[in-house]
Amino acid sequence: MDTTEVQAMDCLHFINGQFVSSQSGRIFQNINPATEEVIVTVPEGGNQEVEYAVAAAQRALSGSWSKKTLQERSYILRRIGDLILARKDELALLESLDTGKPLSLAKAIDIPRAAYNFHFYADYMIGLANEAYQQDDVAFHYSHRRPVGVVGIIKPWNLPLLLLTWKLAPCLAMGNTAVIKPSEWTPMTATVLMEICKEAGVPDGVVNLVHGFGPDSVGEAISKHPNVNAISFIGEPKTGSAIMKSAADSLKKLSFELGGKNPNIIFADADLDEVIETTIKSSFINQGEVCLCGSRIYVERPIFDQFLTKFINATNELKVGDPIKEETDIGALISKEHYENVNNYLGIARQDGGMILTGGKRPENLEKGYFLEPTIITGLERTSKCVREEIFGPVVMVTPFDMEEEVIMQANDTHYGLSATIWTSDVKRAHRVAQSIQAGVIWVNTWFLRDLRTPFGGMKQSGIGRTGGNHSLDFFSEVSNITIKL
Repeated sequence: MDTTEVQAMDCLHFINGQFVSSQSGRIFQNINPATEEVIVTVPEGGNQEVEYAVAAAQRALSGSWSKKTLQERSYILRRIGDLILARKDELALLESLDTGKPLSLAKAIDIPRAAYNFHFYADYMIGLANEAYQQDDVAFHYSHRRPVGVVGIIKPWNLPLLLLTWKLAPCLAMGNTAVIKPSEWTPMTATVLMEICKEAGVPDGVVNLVHGFGPDSVGEAISKHPNVNAISFIGEPKTGSAIMKSAADSLKKLSFELGGKNPNIIFADADLDEVIETTIKSSFINQGEVCLCGSRIYVERPIFDQFLTKFINATNELKVGDPIKEETDIGALISKEHYENVNNYLGIARQDGGMILTGGKRPENLEKGYFLEPTIITGLERTSKCVREEIFGPVVMVTPFDMEEEVIMQANDTHYGLSATIWTSDVKRAHRVAQSIQAGVIWVNTWFLRDLRTPFGGMKQSGIGRTGGNHSLDFFSEVSNITIKL
């Protein structure tokens, strides 16, 4: 599939097994952030499309989908994963064009992980056990799971297919139906996923997709709808707060994965070469547009200068440019709006006395596209907005520290609590510091290493609830306790 074929792609709503346009006739443009050109036009949905989608999802709950056995649902999930892999090159290209990320990254991580999400839950759901207890000779108690119902899945733009499948797979595993709103900035792979679901044998109405925006649009309509039983959202805290308010009247179940301002703590006894190799990734992968990126780097003072030298040199070797080219490491930021927002933070850093050691500007050889060189800043106080707020771009702050207690305090001095990384060869220190950091996911001497059975989620304003393994299946199901008197 080449870029000319993308021009003819239909990004339509998918409701009750059919691709349809909006009743209003309104459309919006999908922009390639690397070229600033229109890729496709997309129909803008609203209350009416959400009503149709929710009604279809409700009907499907009591239709053939509810009659399928656990093995039959597992087979369908595995088939979806297989079809994603069969269309890997096409999906990777669409993801790169939509987001501005390097095509090589989409091929290596986004699409394989999207397929694995379905393969994982296809296997995992089969081994799910319920609780059972015998109370002496009085009674027998056991738990029974049922679908939570119609689930609204509102997904972000940074890892569009990966994060959509991370939610949709366990949602379907538990027998639910879904109404999905992709980000208005990244509609394409979600649309293709609907084709894949239909081909894999998902009955009509089980998965529905409505394109549009958030406030006063599709996102708000899904959040408010009285017949949507749960909302799974990944995005920023401000939007999460708005969804919570919209969902309050109907007391929906909520699962939020929100932002992060994650500390990367490097002690002097760490393997510095390994630290540099991984920190380059944890700082700048996907243009820094990953909620798990370690944007606050704390380095123990004895190795601070050595770390900076090596880190700057490695950063300067990264190639910024055309996401389609194999040699590209850093692509374009998602949109003009986001590009300007990240640059505003660089202005704040300068005003606050920060020193930009490298980066901080558009590459001179690129005239179009929302490109920014990977940026390293030092000299900022912890009160600076650049240190406290999520920038979500290829920008990191590096700060020296002297004492363990000091760096723990600085790491926890944020209203976020998503992840943290700790580098040390001292096992006791590793456990001690890890258990002192207020974050839901903590890596020691590694980063972004995931086992999908383990809990994932954030503390404070980084989220509500946990996903992964049983945690995801618990959210996407309701559990009844049944007592039989003996």
